[in-house]
Amino acid sequence: MATPASVRDAIDLISVPSTRRGPLGDMGRRVGLALALVFFVALVVRLGNGGYEDSATGDSITMVDALYYASVTVTTTGYGDITAIDQGSRLATILLITPARIMFLILVVSTTVEVLTIQTRDRFRARRWRNKVNNHIVICGYGATGQSAAADLIRRGTDPNDIVVVDVHDEAMDAAAADGIVAVRGDATLNAVLDQAGVADARAVIITPNRDDTAVLITLTVRELTETAHIVAGGREQENLHLLRQGGADEVIDATAAVGRMLGLGTSAPGAVRVLDDILDAGTGLELVEVVPDTEGAAPCVPEGANLVAIIRNGRRLPPSQTDTAVIQAADRLVVVREGSGA
Repeated sequence: MATPASVRDAIDLISVPSTRRGPLGDMGRRVGLALALVFFVALVVRLGNGGYEDSATGDSITMVDALYYASVTVTTTGYGDITAIDQGSRLATILLITPARIMFLILVVSTTVEVLTIQTRDRFRARRWRNKVNNHIVICGYGATGQSAAADLIRRGTDPNDIVVVDVHDEAMDAAAADGIVAVRGDATLNAVLDQAGVADARAVIITPNRDDTAVLITLTVRELTETAHIVAGGREQENLHLLRQGGADEVIDATAAVGRMLGLGTSAPGAVRVLDDILDAGTGLELVEVVPDTEGAAPCVPEGANLVAIIRNGRRLPPSQTDTAVIQAADRLVVVREGSGA
């Protein structure tokens, strides 16, 4: 059954990363091979000068004549004005020039065939990926912030195959391909684009566009498509943060304020800034992680080598005075600091 046009167009949005030769290099290689075949045929004719003649004038063949003969021969034009007149030249034509002609045609035709093959392969790979994608993380907006988020996820153990980028810019698509991440080209405020990214089956969605109004609209659209995905959205203006929360974001990051706090802390406690930077840079030193308690109804028990920082209960941090004496409940999460694997 033929694939509907709407489905084909949607699949064309998906860019699955792969290793390819650059287009200019590939074209140069093909042109070089074609020219090499032309010169090869010309050389055969020139070396067998006595066996070829100009049928119109009867003159011997010059290098220019040989190149002319080679060009019309490999392209199968064959005007017949230069012909082989002895057995040796005819044998050379059969054994050397005819195979070169065939190779030249294959080289020319293969360019068109390869284009069609690549398109078919990309459609197949995109369709296969779309059918199996599940429980992944979608990043809407792959600028500097989105790329940093992806890098952090990968350092913390997330497989790049479990990350999907949604962006409209060519630079973002190229960056995602370089990072080995599947990308969907399109506007993340549109349901059809988010459907191609598999938002309904995602476990988390990170929203990092360049504008707060776009972030709010993406958040609303994502929450409409999924009730279960954990949405983390970044905002730049304090007055817009509540809109992100109302739109369905589970976590809202005040990007501007976070940087400002780091800058302010750096003036009074530069050592603390270095520790925070170390914690945020996963896998290189200290790292902050969230763990599920082993037992319920007991005092907090943290993994060996880790220190308890906070207990999160019902989305809120317990006061420090209650942390050490708290009795663990089923939904509690422990935030601990530990040495990273790369320390």
